[in-house]
Amino acid sequence: MKVQQIRQSIALEGLEDWGTAGLPGTPEIRVSGAQRVIPGAEAIDTGIFECTPGTYRRSVKQAEVMHMLSGSGRFTPDGEDTVHFKGGDTLFFEANTEGLWEVEETMRKVYVIF
Repeated sequence: MKVQQIRQSIALEGLEDWGTAGLPGTPEIRVSGAQRVIPGAEAIDTGIFECTPGTYRRSVKQAEVMHMLSGSGRFTPDGEDTVHFKGGDTLFFEANTEGLWEVEETMRKVYVIF
């Protein structure tokens, strides 16, 4: 099938457990998601990502586009101003953007990592 669809991705149930994240000395963050593979573009990582509130560092080295479905918080790129986000916002990350995520309310997003 040439088109894959996730109906109502904001309410998708049964996400896969992707483990935990977080900085030492901070509450543990639960991470889950649903990865999708696009035939012919297997090098592109895309799907749904969800994490509970907490603080962690961004370690993705590739460019990324994400559309926040729900949640709120902020991301502070190293050496730059803080970007606040909430459900409905779309963020575009250049390759090698590193910084600190501070998730205030469980975040769910659609992501594409190039």
